[in-house]
Amino acid sequence: MTLLLLLLLFLIASPGVSQTNEDDDFSEFDNELEVEEEDEGNEFTTQYDETSEDESQEMESDEFMTVDDKDDHLLDEEEFEGYDTERQSSERQGKVEDLKIVQTKVAMRATWDSYVIEILMIAGLLVYAINYTIGKSKNSVLASAWYQAHKELLESNFEIVGDDGATKEASSGTLVKQTENVFTLWCSGRVCCEGMLVELKLLKRQDLMSTMSKLMKPGSDIVRLTVNFGTADIDPFVFAVLPSRVAPKLHKELQDLSYYCTDRRPGEKYGLPSSLTVLSEMSEVASSLLNSQVVQEIVKYEGIFESVHISDQYTGVVESPDTQDSSAPPIKPEKIMLFTFTIPGKGKSTTPSHMGLTLPLVKMALRLIDKVQQIRVSREAKEKAVKRRAKVEESLLKQTHAQRQEAAQQRREEKRRAEKERIMEENDPVKARKLEEREHKKAMKKSQPKMKQMKVRMS
Repeated sequence: MTLLLLLLLFLIASPGVSQTNEDDDFSEFDNELEVEEEDEGNEFTTQYDETSEDESQEMESDEFMTVDDKDDHLLDEEEFEGYDTERQSSERQGKVEDLKIVQTKVAMRATWDSYVIEILMIAGLLVYAINYTIGKSKNSVLASAWYQAHKELLESNFEIVGDDGATKEASSGTLVKQTENVFTLWCSGRVCCEGMLVELKLLKRQDLMSTMSKLMKPGSDIVRLTVNFGTADIDPFVFAVLPSRVAPKLHKELQDLSYYCTDRRPGEKYGLPSSLTVLSEMSEVASSLLNSQVVQEIVKYEGIFESVHISDQYTGVVESPDTQDSSAPPIKPEKIMLFTFTIPGKGKSTTPSHMGLTLPLVKMALRLIDKVQQIRVSREAKEKAVKRRAKVEESLLKQTHAQRQEAAQQRREEKRRAEKERIMEENDPVKARKLEEREHKKAMKKSQPKMKQMKVRMS
């Protein structure tokens, strides 16, 4: 019975065991699957970790590369050449001990070498001021001495000597000072002329630079007598005796000489020194004026005689078309005589005896005034002279008229140009078109021939 019970129990227990065995078998299988799944999970996590680490490294490398790309010049060795040495030197300088400043004694007294420029400037100003004072006084003394030496001669030939023109009433005895080196003396009240202007053009002794230049190129004090014949009855002629060195230049510059003096001869032809040239409109006038007395005096005082110029058509220097004012009236010719000579001695002596050396030349100029009044040219020569003057006057009038027309044309062109600019600057197209039409009408009206209208009354 017991055996049966044991069998029953065995039988009852055996399926559980088999079941458990089977479960155990499956559990091992499950365990293997779980182990494999865990291994795969671990591999996946490790791969994920490796991939994440790789990606982070790649990202860091990319960032590093971008930094390298941007700051590539920081790795350039040539870009920062000497940078380390400068940094090391700056570090070394930082370690250098503080400098010790040694106090020295300051010289309180300044030497003259520090004021060389100032001394030279003050010395130059002093020299200029001293030269100005001495030169100014010397010219005044020289002019007064010349006037005192010729006062008696001038007063015997003129009624008024030294009128300054300050008052309506005539006065005498005044030597007018124009500048520091130019003095004038007006003389009037004589037959055959309206007056005579005496000009003393002395050297610029008050100017230091002029004084220094005259040391290299010496000059002379000049006296110029300008006689105005006014309305005196003199025959038409132009005559001049000039230095040969300046005769060609004056022949071109002076209008009356260039227009009328066709006869040009050396002074030897008339017995004058070879340093002089004679210009004349008529040869008979030159022979009449250059008589034996005049020739002898010119030869005797050749050193101080300069020139004589007599003309009834004197207008001064020829003006070029560029500088000539077309609106100004033409210059009226004057009847004058210009007599020029120098003062001997170059201002070294101002004694009356020394200043009196020019008295013979002043007397000769006074005689020439009377001689000009007495000259009478031949009838044929006078007719030729009148025709020549009429021709010259006509040519001058034509030239003046042409210059005025040219100036008027230029003004019209400027006005037309201004109108065009105003039209171009106009913003309103309608207004601009109206302006253009108006200008066109004006131009067409000017281009049309002028017609005269005649009224006929029918009876």
